[in-house]
Amino acid sequence: MGAVATREDAERERAFLVGLDARTRSRGAAKGTVTAQAAAARDAVACSSAAPKSDGRPSIPEFDAEESLAELRTLAESAGASVVGEILQRRDRPDPATLVGAGKLEEIAGAAASVDADVLLFDHDLSPSQQRNIEKIIERRVIDRTQLILDIFARHARTREGQLQVELAQLHYMLPRLAGHGVEMSQLGGGIGTRGPGETKLETDRRKIARRVRHVEQQLENVRRIRAQQRQRRESAPVATVALVGYTNAGKSTLFNALTRAGVLSSPKMFATLDPTLRAVQLPSKRKVLLSDTVGFIRNLPHTLVSAFRATLEEVQRASLVLHVSDASSRLSAEQDAQVEIVLKELEAEKKPRLRVMNKVDLLDEEVAENLMADAARESSRTVYVSAVEGTGLDTLLKRIDKMVEEDPVSRLYLRVPQKEGKTLAMLEARARIYSRTYQDGEVELEVEAPESVIRKVKGWAVKSIA
Repeated sequence: MGAVATREDAERERAFLVGLDARTRSRGAAKGTVTAQAAAARDAVACSSAAPKSDGRPSIPEFDAEESLAELRTLAESAGASVVGEILQRRDRPDPATLVGAGKLEEIAGAAASVDADVLLFDHDLSPSQQRNIEKIIERRVIDRTQLILDIFARHARTREGQLQVELAQLHYMLPRLAGHGVEMSQLGGGIGTRGPGETKLETDRRKIARRVRHVEQQLENVRRIRAQQRQRRESAPVATVALVGYTNAGKSTLFNALTRAGVLSSPKMFATLDPTLRAVQLPSKRKVLLSDTVGFIRNLPHTLVSAFRATLEEVQRASLVLHVSDASSRLSAEQDAQVEIVLKELEAEKKPRLRVMNKVDLLDEEVAENLMADAARESSRTVYVSAVEGTGLDTLLKRIDKMVEEDPVSRLYLRVPQKEGKTLAMLEARARIYSRTYQDGEVELEVEAPESVIRKVKGWAVKSIA
C-alpha cells in the first residue's frame, strides 16, 4: 500500500498557491474583496446567531484572505493536485498587468522553482493578458480560480448532460484566451480543407470553437426539451419536487442519501455532485415528494457555469420547496449562505418557499447543539438542525417538509369500506394514516388521514369528513 500511495503522490501535479488580499484602505473596506452583490446578499441572510451591528443588522463573518486561500487549497486537492507551497500578498489594489506586482512575482517564481511546482494556482480571476504576463515571468503553467473550478467540474461530470455543460463553460472561458498562446497562433496557415488563404490559425481556432459552442448549445437544448417533457409528465401527477441547494461540501449528498437511501456519491471533495438525481421520499402523511440533489454553489461561482448548468438548475426553479443546506459547524456559514443567495437570485428562485437545514450538528458542542435544536423545534421555525451522518433531526425535517408542501393536500375523513375490497384496504394501509379501525357486518370502519390523490379513489365509501 505504501508503494502505491507513493506512486500516486508522484503522479499528482505539484501546485503552488497564490492568494491576494486587496484592500482599499482609504475607503476603510473590510478585509478581503467583497462585491456589492455579495454584501447585499449577506444583508438578506437572517443570521440569528450573529452579533448585531450598530444599525441593528446582524454582523456576518466574511471570508478573509487566509480562509479564501484555505478554500483554494481544498479546491486544488479536489482537482487531484498536491499543494507544495503558497504565498499570500497584501496590497492596496491588484496590479493591472500581473495582479500581484512584478517584484512579488519574481519572489513567487523563485519559491515555485525551489519546490519544483508544476502549476501556479491563483485565488483570483485573471484576465487573458494578466495570465500571459505571469506565465512569461514564472515560466510555468498558470491557472486562475475559474479555470480550476472548471477542471474539477470536468473531472466529476459523469452523465453526457453534465459533460456537455462543463464543455460549454470551458469553451466560453477559452475563447478570449486564444490570443498569445504560442507563436504558431499568429502564423499564416495552409493546407487543403483547413482554412482559406491568408486566414490565421487564431481565426481558425476561433471559428472551430464558435462552431463547437453552437453544437454543444444545440445538444443542451435537446436535453432541456427532454427534461421539460419528463417534468411535464411528473407535474401531471400531484407530486411535489423538493430541491436541495447549498454551498459546496455542506453535506447535501449525505443528507440526500440519509433521506432516500439512494447511494449517491458523498465526498469531502468539492463538487462531488454535478449530475442531478431525483428520488422519491415518503413523508409522515404518507405523501410522496421527489427530492432533487443539485450541484453545490461556491463563492464567485463562474457565470459561465451558472449559465451552462441552467438546464440542471431548472429543478430548483420548478421546485415547490427549496431546502437550503448549511454547514452549522462553519464559522462562515452565513457568508456561504449569502453566496447561495446570489446564485438563487440569478436563477430567479430567491422567492421560492424555503426551509433552512443546518447540517453537521454532530460537529458542534453537544450542549450547544441541543439548545439550537430545541429552539428550532417550534412549529413556526423555518430552520431545522440535523446531522445527516448520524441521522439526528431527520424526523423533524420530514415533518417540517410535510407541513410546508402544498401539493396533494391532506385531509381526514371517516370511511366504511367492504372487507371484500382488499385492494382498497391495502392502498389505505400503504398511503394513508389510519387512526382507528373497527369491523362490523362485513365492513371496515376507518378514520383516516390521506392525501387528496388517495381520497379521490375512496370517496365513494366516505361517511363524513373531519375538519
